[in-house]
Amino acid sequence: MNKSKFGALGVYTVLYLAFLYIPVLFIPLFSFNDSIYIAFPLKEFTLQHYVDMIERKPLINALYNSLQVGFSVSVISTIFGMLAAKTFTKYHIPGTKPLTAFISIPLVIPLIILGISLLTVLKYFDIKLSLFTVGAAHTVICIPFAMFVLISRLEGFDKSMEEAAQDLGETPWITFWRVTFPLAMPGIIASLLLCFTISFDEFILAFFLGSDQPTLPLYMWSQLRFPAKLPSVLALGSVIFLTSFAVVCFAEWVRRRGVQTQTGAAI
Repeated sequence: MNKSKFGALGVYTVLYLAFLYIPVLFIPLFSFNDSIYIAFPLKEFTLQHYVDMIERKPLINALYNSLQVGFSVSVISTIFGMLAAKTFTKYHIPGTKPLTAFISIPLVIPLIILGISLLTVLKYFDIKLSLFTVGAAHTVICIPFAMFVLISRLEGFDKSMEEAAQDLGETPWITFWRVTFPLAMPGIIASLLLCFTISFDEFILAFFLGSDQPTLPLYMWSQLRFPAKLPSVLALGSVIFLTSFAVVCFAEWVRRRGVQTQTGAAI
């Protein structure tokens, strides 16, 4: 019985992973194909699509816009998320659950509704659409993610270390920088990476609140209508895929080091 259950679970796992990752692997495969069409059999191997990607200035500008917005959003969201997480884990606040639910509202509202609502507010106050409005909207949806990631981290380490630092005469601010911040670093890095990924990949809010400076998802969507431009989009997708894989591996390495450091400190 147990073997049959394990076998069924193993088959399900393999099928799930295949369904999830095999379509993604077609992106780098066709990015090296010397053809503008996605079809088998493949033609000759080529790197021309990557050369075209680098030489296409609008694509590079869109990539720069997404990196600029994503970096700003990740830093701001992590700062606010850290403040909220520190408050919820250290102090007893009346109405913590309703307040947490209120902060989590952007996670349950459909992004298309949120985008229309924010666009209406911006138009009412006559605020010009730009990368700033896109970044502000992304910050709204990223703060809850950052807060929950950091709450789980701050609840996981020994609070007596902070108390010991304060007993030795350190101020709360110095205690935070010398004790809390290093111990929370894996959660901070995870929050930065998560918020950056969410902002970098977000399409709907950028579509409603963007201007003549498109982010990368908007640019890629606009290029899919032209078959001749599809190969360079596939090349860009391959670069993003490999970069994301490296970032995930780095985040996992940081997380493991954080767990080992915390375990060693507890011992």
